[in-house]
Amino acid sequence: MAEISAKLVKELRDQTGAGMMDCKKALNESSGDLTKATEWLRQKGIASAEKKSGRTAAEGAVGSYIHTGARVGVLVEVNCETDFVARGDAFQELVRNVAMQIAACPNVEFVTTDDIPADVKERETNIEMGRDDLGNKPEAMKAKIVEGRVNKRLKELALLEQPFIKDSSLSVAEMVKQLAGKIGENIQVRRFTRYTLGEGIEVKQEDFAAEVAAMTA
Repeated sequence: MAEISAKLVKELRDQTGAGMMDCKKALNESSGDLTKATEWLRQKGIASAEKKSGRTAAEGAVGSYIHTGARVGVLVEVNCETDFVARGDAFQELVRNVAMQIAACPNVEFVTTDDIPADVKERETNIEMGRDDLGNKPEAMKAKIVEGRVNKRLKELALLEQPFIKDSSLSVAEMVKQLAGKIGENIQVRRFTRYTLGEGIEVKQEDFAAEVAAMTA
């Protein structure tokens, strides 16, 4: 695989407006060929989507999904720029797909890793720093290992980082960007709530044998 320099990534970013990580991935997929990388981004709908990501998205829809058996339910708000797009079949399907994704990912708590509070990041760092397998490692190596593990954990908590349930070759973020590129509007997943039946309710465990013994005493 060709070595992808930061300068090449920046050049692709300047040309397409795509994010740094998307540019790096495109260049890796294209063996460092700038033209092919640009085509890859266009095929994925990422380049045009990123150029629109700074525009205000105040329209959209609140979607819902109730999983079979009615034990898990989701509400999600997805925004776009115009009511016309919000009422379209493609956007409505996206909203439903995102809601289904949330239902399928019980560990997801935030939309993006940027939404994760500092105290959560600190907690995860402290947990990883206390792992037994790090005990004898040099401090510099330990810090690098912890950083990698924490980043992995934070991605597990973020909706947009998850593999899309209908096509695991895409992340949820890439799936959203593809539609944004096709319809020509900024699309943002803003917030969501996931309900699990009985969650948070303390259920008293009955000891049937003890109850019978007490009744016959």
